[in-house]
Amino acid sequence: MDRVLGASLLSPFVGQKLRMPVNSENAKDLIVLTELIESGSVTPAIDRTYPLSETPAAIRYMQDGHARGKVVITV
Repeated sequence: MDRVLGASLLSPFVGQKLRMPVNSENAKDLIVLTELIESGSVTPAIDRTYPLSETPAAIRYMQDGHARGKVVITV
């Protein structure tokens, strides 16, 4: 949040136009996405799964740049 606020404050003084990203989705897109997921056409790329007790190891794995997909913490 600090970076977004800082960018907004700097925007009038720099050459680039800095603004906050805006995400908009609509019901039609979400329905199509749901259908793709349920049909198995879209699957997440899961690199590793860690139990909750090994959360620090999962964070280290991601910070070290080893993750090639999602890192999942199971509860």
